[in-house]
Amino acid sequence: MSAIMLFFSARAELRSWTGLFLLLLISSASLPVSAKPDSLKEVTDGDWEKIMTGEWMIEFYAPWCPACQQLQPVWKEFANWGDDMGINVAKVDVTEQPGLSGRFIITSLPTIYHCKDGVFRKYQGARTKDDFLSFVDEQKWKSMEPVSSWFGPSSFVMNAMSALFKLSMFIRRCHNYMTEQLGIPVWGSYVIFGLVTLFAGLTLGLLLVFIADYVFPSRRFSSHNYYQKKQAMEQARLIQNQDEDQEADGEEDDEDDEDEDQDGVWRKRRGSPEGRPEPKGQGYLDEALRKRVVGNREEDEEDS
Repeated sequence: MSAIMLFFSARAELRSWTGLFLLLLISSASLPVSAKPDSLKEVTDGDWEKIMTGEWMIEFYAPWCPACQQLQPVWKEFANWGDDMGINVAKVDVTEQPGLSGRFIITSLPTIYHCKDGVFRKYQGARTKDDFLSFVDEQKWKSMEPVSSWFGPSSFVMNAMSALFKLSMFIRRCHNYMTEQLGIPVWGSYVIFGLVTLFAGLTLGLLLVFIADYVFPSRRFSSHNYYQKKQAMEQARLIQNQDEDQEADGEEDDEDDEDEDQDGVWRKRRGSPEGRPEPKGQGYLDEALRKRVVGNREEDEEDS
């Protein structure tokens, strides 16, 4: 009887160990096969300078982009090989990092860049895991033209572009807040932004004028003898104007005298067609002849 009980207890203990082994096997099989949970890195506006050292493959994507959604599984598989190949695989969400979107001039999604010690090249090949691996392993990136230093992400131009993209995203968020949270109409939001832009432009222009006047003061106004020279020049100009007026008055007087002389000569020569003076008494004869003609006309009128 004791032997039978011992047999059943051993059998029950074997079943328990078998169940525990199967449970462990199922739980281990359900775990995902991956190299490391943090093999796919994320780059933000705050720590993007870390990609300037080492070798990187960076994907720029957006959550709403269908092509980006199709690439994500392949990109994660490629990231799992990153540590074995000595390369950093990262991604950038352009909707959350507008500064990086402007810094790299992202015009299409997804966009992939290869970076080696601060030298950037835009990936143009096929988008499969094997193509990514061969691109890095065979160093195919050496045959590609790198991005010009003038348009590199660390250049002054791209820094300004990054600030512009950040500003545009900030304005968009402000617009959404005013229209959705505060209930301001869309046209009201546009008017507010227009007034703010106008005021900011006037303030910036005035500030630039003050800075330019302070850094580069005018030599004319900074001279100690400026006002003395200005007064002397005004006096010289006034004297010159007076001299010119006097000369003009003298010329007018001379012209008047010449006109009077010409009138006198003309009066002397007017009576004679040949220019000789009229004979004396010629005026009296003309007057008598005129009176005789008038008298004859009056007699004819009385007779009629």
